[in-house]
Amino acid sequence: MHAPNVDLNVASINRGIKEESKRQLFETIDLAAEISATAITLHPGHIGRIEKRIKDMATEIAIESVGELVDYGKEKNVIVSVENMPNRAKFLGTTPEDIERISEGSGSNITIDTGHANTTEYCSEFFDLKNISYFHLNDNDGIKDQHVSLGEGTLDLELLKKVNKGILELNTFEKVLKSQKVISNI
Repeated sequence: MHAPNVDLNVASINRGIKEESKRQLFETIDLAAEISATAITLHPGHIGRIEKRIKDMATEIAIESVGELVDYGKEKNVIVSVENMPNRAKFLGTTPEDIERISEGSGSNITIDTGHANTTEYCSEFFDLKNISYFHLNDNDGIKDQHVSLGEGTLDLELLKKVNKGILELNTFEKVLKSQKVISNI
Protein backbone atom coordinates (compact mmCIF):
# COMPACT_ATOMS: atom_id res chain seq x y z
CA MET A 1 0.00 0.00 0.00
CA HIS A 2 1.32 3.48 -0.79
CA ALA A 3 1.26 6.00 2.03
CA PRO A 4 -0.07 9.49 1.37
CA ASN A 5 2.62 11.92 0.22
CA VAL A 6 1.01 15.17 -0.90
CA ASP A 7 1.98 17.95 1.54
CA LEU A 8 3.71 15.46 3.86
CA ASN A 9 7.40 15.58 4.67
CA VAL A 10 8.97 13.33 7.32
CA ALA A 11 12.30 15.10 6.69
CA SER A 12 11.01 18.62 7.31
CA ILE A 13 13.22 20.84 9.43
CA ASN A 14 9.95 22.49 10.51
CA ARG A 15 9.00 20.39 13.55
CA GLY A 16 5.25 20.99 13.14
CA ILE A 17 5.21 19.72 9.55
CA LYS A 18 7.41 16.74 10.44
CA GLU A 19 5.23 15.76 13.41
CA GLU A 20 1.96 16.07 11.46
CA SER A 21 3.49 14.05 8.62
CA LYS A 22 4.48 11.29 11.04
CA ARG A 23 1.06 11.36 12.71
CA GLN A 24 -0.65 10.75 9.38
CA LEU A 25 1.81 7.98 8.53
CA PHE A 26 1.22 6.28 11.90
CA GLU A 27 -2.49 6.32 10.94
CA THR A 28 -1.54 4.81 7.58
CA ILE A 29 0.25 1.96 9.36
CA ASP A 30 -2.86 1.43 11.49
CA LEU A 31 -5.00 1.27 8.35
CA ALA A 32 -2.56 -1.12 6.69
CA ALA A 33 -2.76 -3.43 9.71
CA GLU A 34 -6.55 -3.19 9.72
CA ILE A 35 -6.84 -4.28 6.08
CA SER A 36 -4.03 -6.87 6.39
CA ALA A 37 -1.62 -5.03 4.09
CA THR A 38 1.86 -6.36 4.79
CA ALA A 39 3.84 -3.26 3.78
CA ILE A 40 3.56 0.45 3.13
CA THR A 41 5.71 2.57 0.87
CA LEU A 42 6.48 6.14 1.84
CA HIS A 43 8.53 8.98 0.41
CA PRO A 44 11.74 9.91 2.27
CA GLY A 45 11.08 13.66 2.18
CA HIS A 46 12.32 16.80 0.51
CA ILE A 47 13.97 20.12 1.22
CA GLY A 48 12.64 23.62 0.71
CA ARG A 49 15.98 25.27 0.01
CA ILE A 50 18.65 23.56 -2.05
CA GLU A 51 21.78 23.66 0.08
CA LYS A 52 24.04 20.76 1.05
CA ARG A 53 23.82 21.51 4.79
CA ILE A 54 20.01 21.61 4.61
CA LYS A 55 19.91 18.35 2.65
CA ASP A 56 22.27 16.69 5.15
CA MET A 57 20.14 17.89 8.08
CA ALA A 58 16.93 16.74 6.38
CA THR A 59 18.44 13.32 5.66
CA GLU A 60 19.23 12.85 9.35
CA ILE A 61 15.68 13.94 10.25
CA ALA A 62 14.29 11.49 7.66
CA ILE A 63 16.33 8.64 9.14
CA GLU A 64 15.01 9.41 12.62
CA SER A 65 11.38 9.82 11.47
CA VAL A 66 11.36 6.73 9.27
CA GLY A 67 13.00 4.78 12.10
CA GLU A 68 10.09 5.67 14.39
CA LEU A 69 7.64 4.54 11.70
CA VAL A 70 9.58 1.28 11.21
CA ASP A 71 9.40 0.56 14.95
CA TYR A 72 5.65 1.27 15.00
CA GLY A 73 5.18 -0.86 11.89
CA LYS A 74 6.88 -3.80 13.61
CA GLU A 75 4.34 -3.56 16.44
CA LYS A 76 1.56 -3.78 13.84
CA ASN A 77 3.27 -6.40 11.58
CA VAL A 78 3.56 -3.88 8.76
CA ILE A 79 6.83 -3.42 6.87
CA VAL A 80 7.81 0.19 6.20
CA SER A 81 9.54 0.66 2.87
CA VAL A 82 11.09 3.94 1.69
CA GLU A 83 10.87 4.78 -2.03
CA ASN A 84 13.61 6.12 -4.29
CA MET A 85 12.72 9.46 -5.84
CA PRO A 86 13.14 11.08 -9.28
CA ASN A 87 16.20 13.15 -10.08
CA ARG A 88 15.22 16.52 -8.62
CA ALA A 89 17.49 18.55 -6.37
CA LYS A 90 14.83 19.03 -3.68
CA PHE A 91 14.12 15.30 -3.19
CA LEU A 92 15.90 12.96 -0.80
CA GLY A 93 16.62 9.40 -1.94
CA THR A 94 17.51 10.18 -5.55
CA THR A 95 20.70 8.08 -5.64
CA PRO A 96 21.30 4.48 -4.62
CA GLU A 97 23.64 5.69 -1.88
CA ASP A 98 21.08 8.13 -0.49
CA ILE A 99 18.19 5.66 -0.37
CA GLU A 100 20.47 2.98 1.07
CA ARG A 101 21.68 5.41 3.78
CA ILE A 102 18.10 6.19 4.78
CA SER A 103 17.14 2.51 4.72
CA GLU A 104 20.13 1.33 6.75
CA GLY A 105 19.90 4.21 9.22
CA SER A 106 16.18 3.75 9.84
CA GLY A 107 15.89 -0.03 9.50
CA SER A 108 13.36 0.34 6.67
CA ASN A 109 13.03 -1.70 3.54
CA ILE A 110 13.30 -0.13 0.07
CA THR A 111 10.76 0.28 -2.73
CA ILE A 112 12.32 0.90 -6.13
CA ASP A 113 10.24 2.93 -8.58
CA THR A 114 11.62 2.05 -12.01
CA GLY A 115 10.47 5.33 -13.52
CA HIS A 116 12.09 7.33 -10.74
CA ALA A 117 15.31 5.35 -11.19
CA ASN A 118 15.17 5.95 -14.95
CA THR A 119 15.41 9.72 -14.42
CA THR A 120 18.84 9.29 -12.84
CA GLU A 121 22.24 8.28 -14.16
CA TYR A 122 22.23 5.34 -11.70
CA CYS A 123 19.19 3.45 -12.95
CA SER A 124 20.70 -0.05 -13.05
CA GLU A 125 22.37 0.40 -9.65
CA PHE A 126 18.98 0.78 -7.95
CA PHE A 127 18.06 -2.74 -9.08
CA ASP A 128 21.04 -4.19 -7.18
CA LEU A 129 20.26 -2.72 -3.76
CA LYS A 130 19.62 -5.05 -0.83
CA ASN A 131 16.46 -5.12 1.26
CA ILE A 132 14.07 -4.30 -1.60
CA SER A 133 10.45 -5.04 -0.67
CA TYR A 134 9.09 -4.60 -4.18
CA PHE A 135 9.24 -2.48 -7.31
CA HIS A 136 6.83 0.09 -8.73
CA LEU A 137 6.91 -0.66 -12.45
CA ASN A 138 6.48 2.19 -14.94
CA ASP A 139 8.43 3.93 -17.68
CA ASN A 140 9.26 7.45 -18.88
CA ASP A 141 11.46 9.48 -21.23
CA GLY A 142 14.43 9.35 -18.84
CA ILE A 143 13.88 12.95 -17.78
CA LYS A 144 10.41 13.35 -16.30
CA ASP A 145 8.40 11.03 -14.02
CA GLN A 146 5.58 10.21 -16.47
CA HIS A 147 4.21 6.78 -15.48
CA VAL A 148 3.79 5.60 -19.07
CA SER A 149 3.44 1.93 -20.02
CA LEU A 150 6.53 -0.24 -19.94
CA GLY A 151 8.22 -0.09 -23.34
CA GLU A 152 6.87 3.37 -24.19
CA GLY A 153 9.85 5.12 -22.60
CA THR A 154 13.59 4.69 -22.32
CA LEU A 155 13.80 2.23 -19.39
CA ASP A 156 16.11 -0.69 -20.18
CA LEU A 157 13.53 -3.47 -20.03
CA GLU A 158 16.25 -6.08 -19.49
CA LEU A 159 16.52 -4.69 -15.94
CA LEU A 160 13.05 -6.08 -15.24
CA LYS A 161 14.59 -9.56 -15.21
CA LYS A 162 15.96 -8.62 -11.78
CA VAL A 163 12.46 -7.91 -10.40
CA ASN A 164 10.90 -10.69 -8.36
CA LYS A 165 7.99 -8.67 -6.92
CA GLY A 166 6.46 -5.67 -8.64
CA ILE A 167 3.37 -3.52 -8.82
CA LEU A 168 2.36 -1.88 -12.09
CA GLU A 169 2.03 1.74 -11.02
CA LEU A 170 0.19 3.30 -13.91
CA ASN A 171 -2.74 5.69 -14.30
CA THR A 172 -5.09 3.63 -16.49
CA PHE A 173 -6.15 0.02 -16.83
CA GLU A 174 -5.17 0.16 -20.52
CA LYS A 175 -1.57 1.01 -19.55
CA VAL A 176 -1.55 -1.89 -17.10
CA LEU A 177 -2.65 -4.32 -19.82
CA LYS A 178 0.01 -2.99 -22.23
CA SER A 179 2.68 -3.33 -19.57
CA GLN A 180 1.57 -6.89 -18.70
CA LYS A 181 2.18 -7.85 -22.34
CA VAL A 182 5.64 -6.31 -22.27
CA ILE A 183 6.53 -8.19 -19.07
CA SER A 184 5.31 -11.48 -20.51
CA ASN A 185 7.66 -11.03 -23.49
CA ILE A 186 10.79 -10.41 -21.40
